[in-house]
Amino acid sequence: MSQSSPKNVPGTAVGYPNSSSVNAPTRQAIALISIEADPDPDAETVEGRISGQRIHVRQIGETLAKLGWQVDIYTRKTDSNLPTIVEHAPHCRTVRLEAGPLTPLSRDQIFDHLPEFIDAFQTFQTKKATIYPLIHTHYWLSGWIGLHLKQENNVLWVHTCHSLATDEYGALAERPAIAQTRLDTEREILTHADRVIVTSPDELCTVQSQAPDCPALLIPGGTDLSTFHRIPQAEARSLLGFDVDIPILLYVGRFDTRKGIDTLLEACQCLSQGEPGGYEPFTQFQVVLVGDDAGTASHEREHLEQEIQALGLSEKVHFAGRIRHSRLPLFYTAADVCVVPSQYEPFGLVALEAMACETPVVASDVGGLKFTVIPEETGLLVPVGDASAFARAIARILGNPQWANTLKTKASSHVQEAFTWTSAGAQVSDLYRRLLAESLMAAPSSNGGSALNGSTARF
Repeated sequence: MSQSSPKNVPGTAVGYPNSSSVNAPTRQAIALISIEADPDPDAETVEGRISGQRIHVRQIGETLAKLGWQVDIYTRKTDSNLPTIVEHAPHCRTVRLEAGPLTPLSRDQIFDHLPEFIDAFQTFQTKKATIYPLIHTHYWLSGWIGLHLKQENNVLWVHTCHSLATDEYGALAERPAIAQTRLDTEREILTHADRVIVTSPDELCTVQSQAPDCPALLIPGGTDLSTFHRIPQAEARSLLGFDVDIPILLYVGRFDTRKGIDTLLEACQCLSQGEPGGYEPFTQFQVVLVGDDAGTASHEREHLEQEIQALGLSEKVHFAGRIRHSRLPLFYTAADVCVVPSQYEPFGLVALEAMACETPVVASDVGGLKFTVIPEETGLLVPVGDASAFARAIARILGNPQWANTLKTKASSHVQEAFTWTSAGAQVSDLYRRLLAESLMAAPSSNGGSALNGSTARF
């Protein structure tokens, strides 16, 4: 890694505390771009809905910073009261750019403002005299931006899918208005990105079926083990005000039809009735739903409340509302089973977090959950939408405490061995270095730097 250069040299990071010291090594600046309905990587400072993409981008960014990169994470500004720049870790900051109204927007609405985001991104670079030889986009909306930046500026471009339309729309009864635009955009992304990162073998198969020549690479996400780990269950329940003796079933995530909460509720009705020739009725248990509240998902919340009443579960279901990510370990540890009944799940971060807290998982046999959950070892996988099968799986765990303890131990070990942000970040960092090295060898400039935008690559 080269030594420090004068301030405002293209390719270096500008505006960071302690980053311009004469004796400090110069870090290579890279840009991560994450645009979604609620993608703000620094949103832990406010109460927001749970977003796996948000967590993924911030964790990867902070890990890359620890590995020697200068990381700028770009997202769309949604509130005039939020600062434009927040340095939330050494050498890693979030930059909020104005593109459209300063309010949260749906995916359909965001797409119309992407050209404004590109203009704001390029203006910010000019103002700060920072040129990125490599950008890393997350999700298809950001991928649209990457596609245009690649065409206009010839930057190196890495893209992480987070989900693919062909898989996601298969779980919907009706496609959204943006569907064809997304399908077309994703085909372009898979064709033109320098590398495409997928987080599960299932997603890799989808990419390869759509674009056989796509340079796809499997790099799973991870779990923050410093946050998600086992604490005494009695302590967690006491802090949350839960009964120490009643079994708890936990759901964590958005209130969205695709998340399969209806299936969970139907399974709970089955559980309370028992199965002839199978398990006895479970009369004592509580269901805790962590996620959106009436203020953010009123239609779905109203639907769930109606179904809960119709199924006779009003005394058993508790809406915990929005929970800060840092408090989730209390809920995971308090639970006896974490249920992930999604109709589609590209990776399954909730399952990993639960297993890291030594909580067995019962999940749909779909998408990334087939990769993160090991059947009979860290939890159980059941057919999508099969309430009876979910009930039987939950009953197996609740009715066999000794086996459940074995699941807990194996679940935690599985996460520690295979799904850490340290490992994920190291693999992404190695990919960046390879791409930058290849660009230097393929197109050296007269001053010995990268030909990309005339910037000097430092890695």
